[in-house]
Amino acid sequence: MVEISEGQKRIREGQKEIRKRFQEISEEATKLREETNVISKQSSENQLRLDLMFQIVKARAENDHAKDALLTQTLRSVILQIFVPCV
Repeated sequence: MVEISEGQKRIREGQKEIRKRFQEISEEATKLREETNVISKQSSENQLRLDLMFQIVKARAENDHAKDALLTQTLRSVILQIFVPCV
């Protein structure tokens, strides 16, 4: 009878340890997902800025001053939206 109680106690302790480790892994996975989302957003923002810069260079090469001015203003607006959070 004593052996059974000790065995059950060890099983419960093992289950507690497994639950604790599972919770830690779950929390780490959540943090990694959040970091991945931040990196993905930053990558998208960088790609948008690079696309606009390329179009500006192309417009300047073609001496299209109106398009250059419009794209430059758009780039400024995008940069402000990214780097100056809404208050």
